[in-house]
Amino acid sequence: MPSDSQHKPAAGGFNDAQSHWDQRFSRPGLLFGEQPNRFLEREAARLAPGSRVLSVADGEGRNALYLASLGHRVCAFDISPVAVAKARELGAQRRLQVDWHTSSVDDWDWARSRWDAVVAVFVQFADPAMRRRMFEGMWESLEPGGLLLVQGYTPRQLEFRTGGPGKVEHLYTSSLLRELLPRAEWLLLREYEDELSEGSAHVGHSALLDGVARKPA
Repeated sequence: MPSDSQHKPAAGGFNDAQSHWDQRFSRPGLLFGEQPNRFLEREAARLAPGSRVLSVADGEGRNALYLASLGHRVCAFDISPVAVAKARELGAQRRLQVDWHTSSVDDWDWARSRWDAVVAVFVQFADPAMRRRMFEGMWESLEPGGLLLVQGYTPRQLEFRTGGPGKVEHLYTSSLLRELLPRAEWLLLREYEDELSEGSAHVGHSALLDGVARKPA
């Protein structure tokens, strides 16, 4: 999905995305920890052996490396070169191969029918317009029969303040995902509450949405 001037917002907060995330990822340690996301651990069994998987906004590499450890062929990108450098270092330590890239959502090449699965875990920096472009790109890039695995916070997360963007327009509901992906076959779509412990950024009681969508063959 090529970027253009209408997709480049003014500086500040999430709108100055690279600076925002470079600053957060520059702190010592791993912002979201070393362990993979629990939703991804639960749902990875749905992936066929040796799947081609894209991990969107993968940060410091925990989810991409987990998928690579399962034998999948993994590509991952993040807007922050600081995060990607940490991911490469972690991958080298674990002797796992991932095709790492530094890119924004709008600069990423959402090539048609390229992936067997796309993973998007807490990619809630996206405002409604970017979110629509991102979901369109992720869906377009899936092979027929491919899976989109999504986890995010729901609006109830604003009550808990244990992670997430703190902006209701960035949060997910089941009806929103159904509207974004009208052709999807939903294998899993649920809103619930659980305790998270992911580094220093996602800690405590949280309002979550899990989704697994299959693209019709």
